[in-house]
Amino acid sequence: MTPQRVTLITLGVADLSRSRAFYETLGWVPAEAQEGVAFYQMHGAVLALFGRDALAADQGRPGAALGTGAMALAQNFPTEAAVDAAWGAALAAGAVPLKAPEKVFWGGYSGYYADPDGHVWELAMNPFWPLAPDGSLTLPRGA
Repeated sequence: MTPQRVTLITLGVADLSRSRAFYETLGWVPAEAQEGVAFYQMHGAVLALFGRDALAADQGRPGAALGTGAMALAQNFPTEAAVDAAWGAALAAGAVPLKAPEKVFWGGYSGYYADPDGHVWELAMNPFWPLAPDGSLTLPRGA
């Protein structure tokens, strides 16, 4: 089994109902939900929304103030128009705009928003990284 993998990404959230409503407005469908947590199946991985206080306790750090924004989750798209459409959908769902999509120095097109808990998402089109028909990304050889 390769060590270069992530199977579960857990976002600590202040209000699970609000966060679920945000992601579900974007079209995310929970595969499973229990009291205090919701799981969304992705391509080969799962995204979980978990109460921030409960996540700190689960980590063995009860009462810790968990931060956000020091990393970004990203979704790549095949076209600039698809990035713009995803940007519009995120803002309509209540995202906080950080940087509107624009052409960037490395030759692509990208923008950033924050979800209601401050988790940062990048929306990008990278002309050097073609996507599979299902939207998955495998880096080209030599990348």
